Amino acid sequence: MSKEMNVYRTRILRIGLTALGLALSSLLAQAEDAEGCTDNPFVGRFQGATIAYCKAKDFDELVFLQSPHDYGALLERNAMKDRSGPEWLKQQGRASELRYELPPGSSSLEVASSYEADLKAKGFSILFSCADQECLVGNLRDLYLLGEQLDPTNGISTAYADHVRYLLAKLERPEGAIYVSAMAGEDKDRAVVFVRVLEAKGMDPAKVATAAPEDLSDSLASQGSVNLYGILFDYNQDAVKPESKPALDEIAKVLTDKPALRLKIIGHTDNAGSAAYNLDLSTRRAANVSAALVGGYGIDPARLSFEGAGLSRPIESNDTDEGRAKNRRVELVVQ
Repeated sequence: MSKEMNVYRTRILRIGLTALGLALSSLLAQAEDAEGCTDNPFVGRFQGATIAYCKAKDFDELVFLQSPHDYGALLERNAMKDRSGPEWLKQQGRASELRYELPPGSSSLEVASSYEADLKAKGFSILFSCADQECLVGNLRDLYLLGEQLDPTNGISTAYADHVRYLLAKLERPEGAIYVSAMAGEDKDRAVVFVRVLEAKGMDPAKVATAAPEDLSDSLASQGSVNLYGILFDYNQDAVKPESKPALDEIAKVLTDKPALRLKIIGHTDNAGSAAYNLDLSTRRAANVSAALVGGYGIDPARLSFEGAGLSRPIESNDTDEGRAKNRRVELVVQ
């Protein structure tokens, strides 16, 4: 057998063993996992890790970091939950989150390298990866800040205080892409990895026009923004239709329950018509949503701002009816 063939077989064996170690180790720690938590079928687990936290929804929105993050800029604007910048990637579909506690002696480099090798072996491409201060830009670059932004349910952001490794991967499929992020961190005697998986899929077109926002308060608290499809307008019109009342009721309730909350209302359209026309239309629609909350529910106008994005920020392809329906939306962003 040639030397080149031996090298090739060795590389394949290493990748296979890494993936196998991630996949099989779930059996070793299953008894210690948090109640009701299991591994995501698309992502393995680092050997010896246990699940400390999990969350799964059939349809939700996740926001992934896709370039270095400026924490200080958000702090200066007092907009810590704003996820509208170019460093963020928003996707909707079947979502899951898993936080693993890692065995003693684990390093973030070892864990991140194992996940990267496993994902590549499964056909994923790496969209973005970073280590330590490379993950942050601007004046504030303490590592625990990344934990506060990307793993807000952790409660102990110092788990990412010593060393942080982050990666975002994507698998293209005809039925919809899969996105995976993994953030591994260390702090003295504690090490964790936070894994998020999003199976991109569209909402049932029959539900897009009538679905009222669900878990609005939770989504705003955890994601910093939410897309709404229950605020309705006639074609090429900016008046808020009466059928939008359930969605407006829900927004007003959240604002009433949380008097310190401030929201930006952003209007979005599909790509029918010119960019200038859609920008104007979406701005007028966002303004009328704000006016409906102020006039109909007594919300302080100082707590609301609005803007139009027109066709500039699609979340689906405009080549299908379903995609265009998803792009016609009203977005709320925490300020």
